[in-house]
Amino acid sequence: MTDSAPNPVWPPHTDTDYRQEAVVRLGEELADRLARVRLLVFDADGVLTPGNLIYGPQGEALKEFHAHDGLGLVMARAAGLQRAVLTGRNSEIVSRRCTELKFDAIKLGRFDKVAALQEILKETGCPASETLYMGDDLIDLPAMFAIGVPVAVPAAPMEVREHTCYVTVAEGGRGAVREVIDLVLKSSGLYTIALERLLDRAWQPTRPDTSAGSDGSAPPAGKSH
Repeated sequence: MTDSAPNPVWPPHTDTDYRQEAVVRLGEELADRLARVRLLVFDADGVLTPGNLIYGPQGEALKEFHAHDGLGLVMARAAGLQRAVLTGRNSEIVSRRCTELKFDAIKLGRFDKVAALQEILKETGCPASETLYMGDDLIDLPAMFAIGVPVAVPAAPMEVREHTCYVTVAEGGRGAVREVIDLVLKSSGLYTIALERLLDRAWQPTRPDTSAGSDGSAPPAGKSH
């Protein structure tokens, strides 16, 4: 007779454990700031992507996204956080990716980032004090000054990094977004609910959410849960 495999515990740890993990890494003050975040705003190139601009004969041809970041964005939504993208470039590829992930606001081709940020705050109903903005270059700084939690990636210029409360270990487009989302969820006691909902079919993406049309166009936004 063989021993049966033990039933794994899910989620693996408690919210108290996850909160302590965040405090050890960030300190109590920064963990408290992250715990108040209800809206995540991301630049695209250099944050959601590695920042490479790949062109073909017809213009922009490719962008690269990281699957770990994608799952983190699904977890953020499952935990009740709102998500937005704010970028100075027009990109159908970014639009498609953020539509797949059911972002609450998508602002493309906006160099007036402070004005666009105010639109996002109005559309989501979230105050600036409970907003995290993640950027990678000087054009992001005015928006970073306007919110409660500014975050940068390692490749950001010093002028950007010195005005943030946190600089990620991971590079932009290489897990930096996931790193920040995990820290927000663990700091706020929302990590376990996100993990629990990952196993709930009601929160899992459907095939139309993650499939482009035959012409390569973005899928419909789909019903929000």
